[in-house]
Amino acid sequence: MVFQPLYAPHGVPLYYDGKPVALTPEQEEIATLYAQVGDDAIQLRDPKTAAVFNANFFSFFREALGADSPVRTMDKCDFSAIRAHLEAQRKQRVKTSAEEKQQQQLRMGYMLVDGNCQKVGNYVIEPPSLFRGRGMHPRMGSVKMRVIPEQVLLNVDLNMAVPACPMPGHNYESIVCKKDTLWLAKWEDNLGHGKYCGVNASCYLKGQNDMEKYEIARRLKRFIRKIRSTVLRDLKSDDKKEKQLATAIWIIDKLALRVGNEKSEDEADTVGCCSLRVEHLSFADDCTLTLDFLAKDSMPYHQTIQLDQYEGGKLVFKNLKSFCKAKSPKDDVFDLLSTSSLNARLTQFMPGLTAKVFRTYNASVTLEEQLHSTYPAGTSVEEMVLQYNDANREVAILCNHQRSLPKNWDQTNAKKRGQIELLQRQTDELRQMLRDVRAQKPVELLPEAYWAPVKKEEVPEDASEEERKQIKEKHDERVAERAQYLHLFKSQPTEAQVEKRLEAYSKRLADGELKLRDMESNKLVALGTSKINYMDPRITVAWCKRNEVPIEKIFAKTLRTRHNWAMCVPESYRF
Repeated sequence: MVFQPLYAPHGVPLYYDGKPVALTPEQEEIATLYAQVGDDAIQLRDPKTAAVFNANFFSFFREALGADSPVRTMDKCDFSAIRAHLEAQRKQRVKTSAEEKQQQQLRMGYMLVDGNCQKVGNYVIEPPSLFRGRGMHPRMGSVKMRVIPEQVLLNVDLNMAVPACPMPGHNYESIVCKKDTLWLAKWEDNLGHGKYCGVNASCYLKGQNDMEKYEIARRLKRFIRKIRSTVLRDLKSDDKKEKQLATAIWIIDKLALRVGNEKSEDEADTVGCCSLRVEHLSFADDCTLTLDFLAKDSMPYHQTIQLDQYEGGKLVFKNLKSFCKAKSPKDDVFDLLSTSSLNARLTQFMPGLTAKVFRTYNASVTLEEQLHSTYPAGTSVEEMVLQYNDANREVAILCNHQRSLPKNWDQTNAKKRGQIELLQRQTDELRQMLRDVRAQKPVELLPEAYWAPVKKEEVPEDASEEERKQIKEKHDERVAERAQYLHLFKSQPTEAQVEKRLEAYSKRLADGELKLRDMESNKLVALGTSKINYMDPRITVAWCKRNEVPIEKIFAKTLRTRHNWAMCVPESYRF
């Protein structure tokens, strides 16, 4: 494990009511953690979240300051001097060399599993910080303190040498040997959050677990018809608990909701099926149900569903209305259910069946149904990738995998549109060039200054982050300037040469427009979560093989590593 070094004081004061306040190293570190957040952080931009964030932070800070400190209220604290110091420090920071990272990886990044050398996951313990959470988390702004070895439990073979603690004067909490788990170390931070260091995603044990997970979901195919017919029958049961169970299972199956565990007061008020409250449901006369609540990670779930489009939908609509009748907005819809009773009912249908298995099954089935098995001759790889992403988006919407608008979305979108506008202009100029060449007219040539590619300037090893950024920006500007003329020829071209270049630029333009459409369609949808956790990767691998789509176009390197167990599947594979 790599532990964070002890705090090194910088001596820059906090100002309170316009006056500098002397701080101890412990107090200064907490003040610096707040300064690191920045005024533009999402938690501080919204007045509601900022109030919770600041109140929690100040509670920790005030305790560290002690009764004798003149600091009494958060609104008179000025962290700008510390922020300025951190910004200046950031500009001067020298990046860790690749050689140093490699040495650390060799020391800490490998382990022996059943005699096989395997990579370790994230072996660096996170530094102290302020807890941010998602949405309106009640503990946002709380200080996450430095983790020390005495908090860490190691999971190693008792017949092997115990790894030495890297911090002098410290030792690990204890040693255990749990062969049925994939974690190497675990600890709990001061906020009660359990943390783990586990095996890398490429470890064969991870692959075995993933394969077993998808095989359980595939097994559900043999039971799904019987389960659904039983649920439809129980929707009309005279036993209210049976009726609630059937209704909840129907919702989990058709709408892919999570079960929804009970929450303690210091957890975010996120909701699943069993924890739905009356206030989360709205009914319309035409069998339309609107669900509005915060789902996992405080992502809003707002869907209006025409229930009568599904078999049993009218009964579910009727049942939900009756469950909400004569209840207050804060009352549970499924007041006779718990997650344990629901899971117990699911396992009666099929061993190992859980709500997550339903989500995995429905996600994989949806992907397979949405993907075309084959495509007409002449369909480009880019068009097939776009269709795959459209199918992936349907799965993400089903599972409510949303994301916030990326921070630099406007700049990225403007840059992509600028590239397409440039390609459109260059394509139009090549068309005119073709007409001129056919008419034996001279054409505009590539200026000699742009004949050679832009040389990359060498970056000194001791260059700061700011210097590296400036060098890169200058290089990018020269590359962009040269790109304006790259459709031109060095000398008078032939008709065949212009036709060939026009074809290449037309293809680049079409591909760019497809990618822009894809980017804009997915700006608020997280495609990655379903690729990692819910869609059987063998469906994707088989589809790529059938249609000769490079797997690199669909799975990034980390996913190819994680799903390496699925790569040998035949193209005939069906979920």
